[in-house]
Amino acid sequence: MACMPPVRVRRVAVIGPRVLRVVFSDELVRKLDFAPCEEGLFASLSDDAVFGAVAIDPISGTISFPGGIDFDPDVLHGDAPAASPEQQPVLVRQYRLQHTA
Repeated sequence: MACMPPVRVRRVAVIGPRVLRVVFSDELVRKLDFAPCEEGLFASLSDDAVFGAVAIDPISGTISFPGGIDFDPDVLHGDAPAASPEQQPVLVRQYRLQHTA
């Protein structure tokens, strides 16, 4: 059985208060609410400037925020549970991109 390549984040956009639209390398799109992640290690995500500075780390292929905050791409994709509840964003919606010829 062939191994699947690791899923990576290809695009990310802030689409609402603490909500991101994340497009993955397999064309899955997930809208994720990070409001539950604003405690403990991720408390700085409650700051609009920090949350709005989300970027894609080119090495790990996941989203990252200032201060060294990042999330496992497998958790974001829905393939693995987070280590603790405050590290688990809430799924708002997901779908696959459709291509037309």
